[in-house]
Amino acid sequence: MNRYSDMTCEACRVGAPPASEEQIKVFLDDNPDWVRLVVAGEPRIQRVFQFGDFEQALSFTNRVAALAEEQGHHPALLTEWGRVTVSWWTHKIRDLHVNDLIMAGKTDRLAA
Repeated sequence: MNRYSDMTCEACRVGAPPASEEQIKVFLDDNPDWVRLVVAGEPRIQRVFQFGDFEQALSFTNRVAALAEEQGHHPALLTEWGRVTVSWWTHKIRDLHVNDLIMAGKTDRLAA
């Protein structure tokens, strides 16, 4: 099993190869709280994190934002009272890249 949370994102460019179907399947099998979906024709992985109130949700959002800046890879974040929805995909290739799996693993670690 890959420990994506221990990996570091690599610079991604237009034309970079997407994550393989096998990589995505293994990640989702190992991390069942993440779901694969398509938004505006682009594959994404998404998870909803639950919290006790807005302040906790906002604090988590800020930790994810700091991680995204550190790694140079940025998600869509929706912060609401008691929950945060995090969606990862790679804008440059309009698909899922191994960086998205890495960042999802790191996001899970932040929530633990």
